[in-house]
Amino acid sequence: MSGLKLFHTTNSGVTEVAPRLAEVEADVQDLIEAHMENMLGVRFLASEYSTGPVHGGRIDSLGIDENNAPAIVEYKRGIDAGVIHQGLFYMAWLMDHKDAFRHLVRDRLGAAVAAQVLWSAPRLICVAGDFTRYDVHAVREHRRSIDLVRYRFFGNEHIGLETVASVTGQTLAYRAVRRRSRAEAPRDRRVDGAMVDLAAAVDEVLLGLGDDITKVENRTYRAYQRLRNFACVCPPQKTKLLVYLKADPKEVDLVPGFTRDVTGLGHHGTGDLEVQLRTDRDLERAQDLCRLSYAAA
Repeated sequence: MSGLKLFHTTNSGVTEVAPRLAEVEADVQDLIEAHMENMLGVRFLASEYSTGPVHGGRIDSLGIDENNAPAIVEYKRGIDAGVIHQGLFYMAWLMDHKDAFRHLVRDRLGAAVAAQVLWSAPRLICVAGDFTRYDVHAVREHRRSIDLVRYRFFGNEHIGLETVASVTGQTLAYRAVRRRSRAEAPRDRRVDGAMVDLAAAVDEVLLGLGDDITKVENRTYRAYQRLRNFACVCPPQKTKLLVYLKADPKEVDLVPGFTRDVTGLGHHGTGDLEVQLRTDRDLERAQDLCRLSYAAA
């Protein structure tokens, strides 16, 4: 299974190497909910969340991702053509009940997070034993952010996840951000054209790392993600561009003025390695770090 990422859920070794499906769907749900932030980049909020007597449904897992976007996670033990439609059914309910979600976020994570929910990029993550080519085609026809994730168990303590398809939805709010960015671009170029051009080059490099990358526009940064963010790019400053990566700073030879360990320090976006870009040469130097972060995500 190319691209599969193996997650260790305990400290003991693998006792069985042959991949297998779960005995029951709940086994997948329980394991991922217990390690959701590490596996999916989603902070867990609720399990089997009721959508009320009128709607008559239960969302398998409800969470909020690294960019504060609502995330619905639906599970199937094997192949089930209905998982995408079921998830979209719940997504429609969620978008009509934003207050209920905000209250849940506030209760679990606090008022500050609840005030920053990114409604322009809600996500549906479908985790199943496998998907058909029709499933992959279907997600590309929807204007929602949908991830299809294939799982396999290895023994009793390890699970592998592989992204089969990942599509970024473009809601009206998201398109408005893009239009606003385009409208402001000429003015930015007059102020500091080199930095705007450098930001465009960074965008090209990051998107070129793989075909499973999606972009999410936040108010203070642009996130590049697989299942999880692997890079966050802040708006250009006068003389530099800040990029935050998920690469482990302890595994990098830090260079003053170029790379910095920001573990535990507040900053926009996610990632503990700050990369400061001032020239195209800096971007060239940073490409191995970008690949390292991409692989880690």
